[in-house]
Amino acid sequence: MKTDPTTKTAAWRRAVALSGDEQSIEGPLKGHHHETYVLPFLRTDDPSLAGRWKCREPRSGLLWFDRRCFTAEEPLLRALKGRVSRIPEVVEVEGTPLQRFIEGSTLGSLHEQGRPAPADISGQLGAVFHEMAVVRPESLSIARNCTKEDQAPEGDSAEFLERLIRFTEKQVYQKNQERFGGLFTSLGLDGEAFTRLRKHVLGMVERPFCLLHADLHRENLIVDPAARLWVIDWELAMFGDPLYDLATHLYLMRYPQEQVQEVVDAWRDSVEDVRKGSSRGWEKDLPLLIDYKSAQSVYTDVIRSATKLGASPVRDGSLLRLTAVKLHDIVSAATVPLGLESVPSADRIADELARWLAGQATAPVAGV
Repeated sequence: MKTDPTTKTAAWRRAVALSGDEQSIEGPLKGHHHETYVLPFLRTDDPSLAGRWKCREPRSGLLWFDRRCFTAEEPLLRALKGRVSRIPEVVEVEGTPLQRFIEGSTLGSLHEQGRPAPADISGQLGAVFHEMAVVRPESLSIARNCTKEDQAPEGDSAEFLERLIRFTEKQVYQKNQERFGGLFTSLGLDGEAFTRLRKHVLGMVERPFCLLHADLHRENLIVDPAARLWVIDWELAMFGDPLYDLATHLYLMRYPQEQVQEVVDAWRDSVEDVRKGSSRGWEKDLPLLIDYKSAQSVYTDVIRSATKLGASPVRDGSLLRLTAVKLHDIVSAATVPLGLESVPSADRIADELARWLAGQATAPVAGV
């Protein structure tokens, strides 16, 4: 029996209208920022549009804790067509932009976090980094969110990182003080932590800027049936220091230590082949950029974890304990870049979370 369309969302109704077969629509897919459905086919006689497509809309009440350089993903994908291989094709049908569904499996489903990726994947990732290094800021004339005044000067890697730190400080930490300030303070995360972070990452070497994906983790890498690697979810793409993309990738992928140098070497060969100096100073700066990612994740994970805890109907203490252990590990990993003298125990964090739950404000989270 068909589902009453009035009980479904606008995104679902649009997907049904474009495909015409509600029984075959898949979704919503797992994803934080969009409500996404896979259409088995489109109501069209155009043979070039055969196959499956993704129809999606932004979720309401999003928690955006990363800078977004471009106004939307689809215009960027169109602009990168022919310049970056194996990215989703984009078409517009009845005023709705659709992305072609990449058939295959996520790298995470094939090789879970902490496990090595196949050697041929490292080579294909090198090709992706090579293609992105070719795309210079001045070579892509599409709408951008950030103004000229908000963009770091070409090659100024130190200022590029400062803009990222400033975004985390103002748009994540300061904007959410009303609701989460007490929780931040109980974990030792006062405003001076950003001063200490800035001192920790001083002295970045200049490197020529290029296009960055900025979110290359295992669920954004698709391996198709022919073992070819595809890159999806370009929402956080930006222009900047190429080493930042490598640092983010290593931080998110959690490669076993023995594979890290293999990935670094593939990245170095790729970006240096495009532009000499693109990997300059990587030995000193790569650990500092990974440290920044650890520090950034503290603030975002505290907010996301506490919000998820507050929304859960479970009140038996098990989720509280698991959340406390998770936050203890996350804060512990960032003690050096944030200059923390100590980290509360998991039990203490559980107590602070319980106190926060008992008196939490109804104010919304100030995600960007």
